[in-house]
Amino acid sequence: MHRIGTIVMGVCAALMIGSVAHAELTLNSVRIAAADTVALARFYQSAFAMQEVNRIAVPAGPEIFVNFGATVDAAKANRGLPIVIMHRDSDATKDPIAHVILNVTDMAATVAAIKAAGGSMDGEPRPFGNTGVMIGIAVDPAGNRIELIQRASK
Repeated sequence: MHRIGTIVMGVCAALMIGSVAHAELTLNSVRIAAADTVALARFYQSAFAMQEVNRIAVPAGPEIFVNFGATVDAAKANRGLPIVIMHRDSDATKDPIAHVILNVTDMAATVAAIKAAGGSMDGEPRPFGNTGVMIGIAVDPAGNRIELIQRASK
């Protein structure tokens, strides 16, 4: 009987440890960086119709949160994840990996808005194999890369 009790307690302990190891996790936000966070926030507002929803004063420069919405109130109410723009000392750092990935419904209009707001494209948007998906890589004024995905029309 003592052996069965030990086995049951061992199984219960293993189940408790297993449940702790599988805690619910969700994405909080996406963070990018710029030497001038205020100017980069203006780019995201202009190119992607995002609004500033929060600002944290830090010694190096403000950390700015932007989210999608036609107005500041709409952006604050948006349940989507924000982009957080933090300060870095230089925009000379170049990273070839896209850090922000956005779904778009009109690639041509999005590319035009990016260029009008002061961003650039790393080549022309292109099809992703024969999936009907278009992929474009934009570069914001601080050098952060943004992958644009336009899904196939239904």
